[in-house]
Amino acid sequence: MAISADLVKQLREITGLGMMKCKEALEATGGDTEKAIEYLRKQGLKSADKRAGRETSQGVIASYVHSNNKIGVLVEVKCETDFVARNEEFRQFARDLCMQVAATRPVAISQDQVPATVVEKEREIYREQVKDKPPQAVEKIVEGKLQAFFKERCLLDQPFVKDPKMTVTDLLKSLIAKLGENIVISRFVRMELGE
Repeated sequence: MAISADLVKQLREITGLGMMKCKEALEATGGDTEKAIEYLRKQGLKSADKRAGRETSQGVIASYVHSNNKIGVLVEVKCETDFVARNEEFRQFARDLCMQVAATRPVAISQDQVPATVVEKEREIYREQVKDKPPQAVEKIVEGKLQAFFKERCLLDQPFVKDPKMTVTDLLKSLIAKLGENIVISRFVRMELGE
């Protein structure tokens, strides 16, 4: 099937990726735009994994203060080069992360950064909630509830507030694929008046 330049252009406008990548995706999916987007996202995940080990020494610190002046957030996002750090899409991503943190109150960036004491406390609470269940089911239920806790309270696992169909990890990996550099969310701090 011959892929028209208009179709490639349309996919490029949607994804922001290069013409050749868009054409390749359309050819691989028989000209179906929705499948091509999914194809590119999967490719993006592969390229993000390849870049994961590269050093990130540049980046930005973004800030957000809620309109009521009672919630403030700082987020540090790192990348490989100064060129990407000045990119508007990269900066918008950092600002979006600030709003995400303000709205969702994560306790850590990823599951492995949640303090062991917090994880154990949550396990204790969940065990108490299901103590009347059969003993063989208790651990499975507790682990399921713990995974739900991580999804709600770990920044990378949370649904993105602007598009709940994707997680923050999905958004990060698509940006890595688009900009061609390793990008890391280094740290964040969320302050709320009276907390």
